[in-house]
Amino acid sequence: MKQRSIGNVQVGAIGLGGMPMSIEGRPDTDRSVRTVHAALEAGVTLIDTADAYHLHADEVGHNESLIAQALASWGGDTSGVLVATKGGHLRPGDGSWTVDGSPAHLREAVEGSLKRLGVDAIGLYQFHRPDPEVPYADSVGTLRELLDEGKIRLAGISNATVEQIRQAQEILGGRLVSVQNQFSPAFRSSEDELRLCDELGIAFLPWSPLGGIAKAGELGSRFAEFAQVAEAHGVSPQRVTLAWMLAKSEHVIPIPGASRPESITDSAQAPELTLTDEEFTRLDRAA
Repeated sequence: MKQRSIGNVQVGAIGLGGMPMSIEGRPDTDRSVRTVHAALEAGVTLIDTADAYHLHADEVGHNESLIAQALASWGGDTSGVLVATKGGHLRPGDGSWTVDGSPAHLREAVEGSLKRLGVDAIGLYQFHRPDPEVPYADSVGTLRELLDEGKIRLAGISNATVEQIRQAQEILGGRLVSVQNQFSPAFRSSEDELRLCDELGIAFLPWSPLGGIAKAGELGSRFAEFAQVAEAHGVSPQRVTLAWMLAKSEHVIPIPGASRPESITDSAQAPELTLTDEEFTRLDRAA
């Protein structure tokens, strides 16, 4: 797979989002492991997870443990795989999502993630979501300390505004390597954040890049231009969507969520799809 950069690390241009394998509607463990293996076989070397990707209150870190199991059981070399996890979000077990960006919680969360992933240092650790009850500088300052202590190798933020990106970059002393925001044809409110990441040379990791539309055909029914371009190339609308996203900036690394081997295998082929300038313009206007 074609490569892109997160800090000083090279990863495949398409990553794997692990959330669908651990929350509502999740598949059995066997299918999830096969999905991760399919991603690795397709050249994916960035896997995104979080301690909050779980269903029940007593299974914090379900997805992290699942990813660790899948990596350990794969027959190939996983030394080049960057596992990115996140902290600062919580799931009480009633279906809701809450936040805790306090330094104490983030430190506790990192220790738990280290154990579940079975590593001495987390490859990429991301502050999951701002906590309105905690100064942003305190939360990001904890990431800076964790970097300096060697508990995390790279630091990123998620669900951030332009102002928060600039603030995090300053707090981290220029060591912010990634921003993970929602971005898709149906959700383009992070265009300003994407442009800033492009300007600063920071990786932009779109979550839910297919707009939460995972079933074949549904994306095309809503965005006719994507369906038409897909038909012209003989590929899925999902693959065209990711190719369009990749063409927007060399710093974009989409992380489509998947819970089926077939889904990530298709998505992983997006970097090989070259859109013409005319096709890109059509799609950019249509989205």
